Amino acid sequence: MRASARNGTNEPTMEIHNSNNYDIVVIGAGHAGVEAALSCARMGQKTLLLTLNLDSVGLMPCNPAIGGTGKGHLVREIDALGGEMGLAADDTLIQMRMLNTGKGPAVHSLRAQMDKRRYHERVKRAVEEQDSLTLAQGEASRFLTEGGRISGVETAEGFTYACRAAVVCAGVYMKSRILIGDFARESGPAGLLRSETLSDALRELGVPLQRFKTGTPARVNGRTLDYNEMERQDGDVPTPAFSFLNGRLTREQTPCYLTYTNDDTHRVILENIQRSAMYSGKINATGTRYCPSIEDKLVRFADKDRHQIFIEPEGLTTHEMYVQGMSTSLPGDVQIAMLRTMSGLHRCEVMRLGYAIEYDCIDPTALDRTLGVRDVPGLYLAGQVNGTSGYEEAAAQGLLAGINAALYLKGDEPLTLGRDEAYLGVLVDDLSVKGTPEPYRMMTSRCEYRLLLRQDNADERLTHKALRTGLITGERYERLMQKRERIETAMATLDKTVPPGEALRQLMTDRGESVPVSGVKLFDLLKRTNIRYTDLLSVFTSLSPLDWETEERVETLARYDGYIQKQREQVERNRALENTELPADIDYLSLDGLRLEARQKLNKHKPASIGMAGRISGVTPADVNVLLIYCKRGFHTAKQEPEERA
Repeated sequence: MRASARNGTNEPTMEIHNSNNYDIVVIGAGHAGVEAALSCARMGQKTLLLTLNLDSVGLMPCNPAIGGTGKGHLVREIDALGGEMGLAADDTLIQMRMLNTGKGPAVHSLRAQMDKRRYHERVKRAVEEQDSLTLAQGEASRFLTEGGRISGVETAEGFTYACRAAVVCAGVYMKSRILIGDFARESGPAGLLRSETLSDALRELGVPLQRFKTGTPARVNGRTLDYNEMERQDGDVPTPAFSFLNGRLTREQTPCYLTYTNDDTHRVILENIQRSAMYSGKINATGTRYCPSIEDKLVRFADKDRHQIFIEPEGLTTHEMYVQGMSTSLPGDVQIAMLRTMSGLHRCEVMRLGYAIEYDCIDPTALDRTLGVRDVPGLYLAGQVNGTSGYEEAAAQGLLAGINAALYLKGDEPLTLGRDEAYLGVLVDDLSVKGTPEPYRMMTSRCEYRLLLRQDNADERLTHKALRTGLITGERYERLMQKRERIETAMATLDKTVPPGEALRQLMTDRGESVPVSGVKLFDLLKRTNIRYTDLLSVFTSLSPLDWETEERVETLARYDGYIQKQREQVERNRALENTELPADIDYLSLDGLRLEARQKLNKHKPASIGMAGRISGVTPADVNVLLIYCKRGFHTAKQEPEERA
């Protein structure tokens, strides 16, 4: 079935002699691949989803959880754009909590503990039942091109699939290697097969590669734990949902437990640290800064006398418990010894050892803001293959890459998101403009406009942008319109000025707030720290009860009104730079006035705008000013500018 050959230009020749013709081939069926394939098929493209193992569709090889700080924002954005992760998580979660409730709403983030087996089954069923989508097991090994554009995918099993676009969502499987102490095995995560040739196929197309490392902790038998020695962690009631279609959930929840490392734990680890694959020199790949191994934590945070460890269930039909916070590449005997030093785990039995995994991934600066490879039309990449970590980052990229692959085939404008529009916009901009020297993790601190990009307003920010994709159902859009109407009505009512009567005076006194001496707007009263909407409702008959969602929204808008306005002004100031386009054919090496490093970096990245140019490492504000001058005068005057500055 394979009949491809090389011509004189080192480009594969299309000679396909079977009926395996698709519009788009998606390679990899993890969280990125699932979102990419579903979006392509739902947008009318005949799609093939190719995976190394059908049992790994939507697999959670590491933490059996979705969401978390910053990550919960991404799940809400996936849902707002018509993706699947939020709906699947709501269907199969066993605990939900809102994190950071003691802080401002900008950093409130949902996190759900999942039943990992049910999640896999739920996602696989969605894929299998989707029209225009074929799920198949096989290993992609080579790309075919015609005229520099993607035209097919070959598999190691000898099949050739013709296609006009491909989305690579290979996760951590490319030439991956598992390490536990001195033990090493060429394998994907959780004992699955690895991809042997896909990274070579990407390199053949000119896509630059790098090598990263991540890891996972041991799993222990829950029947051997003493839960009375640990702190119980229950979920939130009422239970919030990821999907804007679900509101609040009614669900029986399963507890997690909290314990801590101690001096004995640290002694066991430090006495054996040279036996760790990380510290013995067996790993040369770059590890993640924000999810370090337990041995790395002890070295980097030597002043801490203990670290939090969460014991989390892997599902309702298993006794396996995930030991969050103890990712490790220490030998098995050391893992068992260190676990048994902690409260609640003195008699624990280890069911699966923790391990480190190193793997090939790409340098994401080869991508543009569509997640397409700049120099290979029709080729898109998404997920951990782009140097990120986490299910949520992967799924968000997969959705965007899938949408843009489908739009590319339709000849429509791509969907791109700015840093002021979405966490996904920040994620893609960081990857494609700055690159990442280590596994990238989304955090609220990466987002400069996080008060505008809260998780509660993701649908208002993004759903209208996805309307043209066809991924937004009539039900979803109608719910959004109703939500907007409720908020606008409530805000209009709060715009009313009220006199300082006795009832208001008493309320302010009771709440420890200063009493207004003249007429005041209800919205301004709601800005007071100790005043809630229900307080105003008890005093003013002109107000009506609100549903919980609208009530939370108007309180947020009031309490943070000044900060929100400042961020909006900041967005407007920066928008001019984002909208100042740079010609794609500029030869920056010929531009006098720029420093040599800036010329080289700009020529490599070819930024689309002044704003993007300013975010490239090595491009200074002075360089940006030079570019602005050229934009005003025209780049044809470049060689007439003064000599390069020191």
